Order: sequence, then C-alpha cells, then structure tokens
Amino acid sequence: MSTRRATISDVAREAGVSPSTASVVFSGKTPVSDATRRRVLEAAESLGYTGPDPRAASLRRGRSGIVAVVFEEHLGRAFQDPVKILMMDGLTESVAGMGAGLLLLRDQDPESSAPSLTTAPVDAAVLVGCSGMLRESLAVVRARGIPVVVIEGDAGDDVPRIGLDNREAQRQMASHVRSLGHERVAIVALPVRTGWERGWIDDDERIAVDVTRNRLLGARDVFPHAPAFAAAGSFIDEGLAAGRVLFADPAARPTAVLAQSDLLAAGVVRAAEEAGLRVPEDVSVTGFDGIVVDGLAPYELTTMWQPSADKGRAAGEAIVAMLQGGEAASIRFTCTFREGNTTAPPA
Repeated sequence: MSTRRATISDVAREAGVSPSTASVVFSGKTPVSDATRRRVLEAAESLGYTGPDPRAASLRRGRSGIVAVVFEEHLGRAFQDPVKILMMDGLTESVAGMGAGLLLLRDQDPESSAPSLTTAPVDAAVLVGCSGMLRESLAVVRARGIPVVVIEGDAGDDVPRIGLDNREAQRQMASHVRSLGHERVAIVALPVRTGWERGWIDDDERIAVDVTRNRLLGARDVFPHAPAFAAAGSFIDEGLAAGRVLFADPAARPTAVLAQSDLLAAGVVRAAEEAGLRVPEDVSVTGFDGIVVDGLAPYELTTMWQPSADKGRAAGEAIVAMLQGGEAASIRFTCTFREGNTTAPPA
C-alpha cells in the first residue's frame, strides 16, 4: 500500500488542468474561473491533498513566515485587555499581506519549555512595552540579526518605535479636571515595573515602564503633588482595589481620580459606588484608551481615545518594510479627548 502524499501535479491531472493553474487556485495570486477552481478543489479533496507544504515554501523564501510578538506579562492576562486585542488585530492585518503570521511569546519565562525569542524560527520581532525584562530581549534580537519594532517603549534610536503622545494626552485630561475646579486629585497608575504589586508610588524616578512614567508626568504637570497609587495591571479588579484605598478615609478622599486606563477607571467607579459616593457628583473619574467597557452603563467615561488598531498596523507595516530591505521610521500617534458623564465640578 502506497503512502505517498498527493502532489499538485496529481491534483492537476485529476482536474484536467495544468499544474500552474492548479497551483494558483491554492495561492490565490492569479484569478481563475469559478468552474476551474471548483474542479481543482474537488480533485484535491478526492486525493486528500490539503495544499502546498508550507515548509517547502519557507525553504524557497529563506524565511519562516512568522513574526514574534513578545509580551512581558502572562499571555492570558495580556488578552484580557481590549487595547492589546485591537493592537493585535491591526498587526495581524499588516503582516498578512506578505503571507506572515504571528507567534505570541512571553519574554524571559524561566518556567516555560515553549519556544522563546532565542529558539523560535521567526523572521522579525515586535516588543510590546520594551521595559524591564523586555529590554534584555534586544540583545537576543540583535544577535539573531532580525528586524525589531517596539510598541509603547524606547529601545534606542536605532529601533523603530510606535507610540502615543502619552504625556500630552494625560496633561490635557488633567487640565480638563482642573478647569472643573478640582484640587484634591489622586492618580491610579499602571504598573511601575515588572512584578509590581499594587501600592503607592513613592519615587517617580524608579518607574521603569515608559507609559506609566509619561502619563504620570502629564498628570503631574497640572497636579504636581497628586498622590499616585499604582495597580498591578490594567484590569477592573485592580481599579476596584485601588479605589477602595483612595476612598477608605472620608476626610482624605479625592474629589477626582485620574486613572491611566479605562479598565482601571471602571474599577474606581465601582469602588466609589461601594463607598456610597455618586459619580460624578461626589467624585469625578477619568480614564485613558477610549475602549468599550462592558457593564459600565449608565456611565460613559470621560477619557482619552487612542488609535490602538492603528498602532498595531503601523508596527506591522514597519516590519514588512524592513523585511523587504527598506527602512522604517518611528511613529507617534495622537490621542483624542472624549467627554463622558463621569466628570463634573466638585460638590
């Protein structure tokens, strides 16, 4: 009994077309008639042919067709964040045009035997955040000689980076809160470094995460003495925990809270309700990202909208340009102020 795998030539012979015609049916690079496509696909099904061997195509191109996307956090937690999901959608869309797919990796995971940036057969890498341990990945990437792009981080002048006007955007939001008349303002920040457990920020100089630092600087441009409590991640439950700390003492409660993400802001709103406070009559709450937060109605956050999908798309376009021998420039996107119903003058 023969176990030989059917080839494209076998499919062409069965369908009564040339091998080149059968090949373009699977590649999709040249239009063919519906009748021809149907004959080829029916022949392939009858022969058990599922398409060209991607390993052979990789050998011909000298590439794996894989772009690594490296996160510092656990992947399960990363994909609880709608901002990262939108960003990945844009990135996937960009690299798909060159026939590439994404491999999601967690940076420097000593407990995992899964492929890493050192061992995985990848053509390029996108580092998300590029802070803390992720900076160590740069040595690996450079040693392998593969293109690299950073989203929301700084890996040096020779590495293209895709970012936001984080400081300016947060300053604009803080100015809005100031214009309403608030003076007792607190900040709920994103994590300040790898492995951070939620708590007060007592030394701004020790913040290792660029996004956290820049958004904090923007808030401090307007409220230089505002206390800042950093969460362990951008999640509603972390915002709830931070809000409980901020609202614990009635005598020291802020009249406004600047949260560095919409998910954190949603948690702060829940903490305010739990403390018997009305939003925005007793406390104003602002977010950052402009995402849809399920279950937040009747509230619509006053927030800064960021083009998350465009950031991912730009990172993918930069990777494609470098893989094609071109150059890629750094890009900084601009956020847009969106006023909701969670801010008002202090009582």
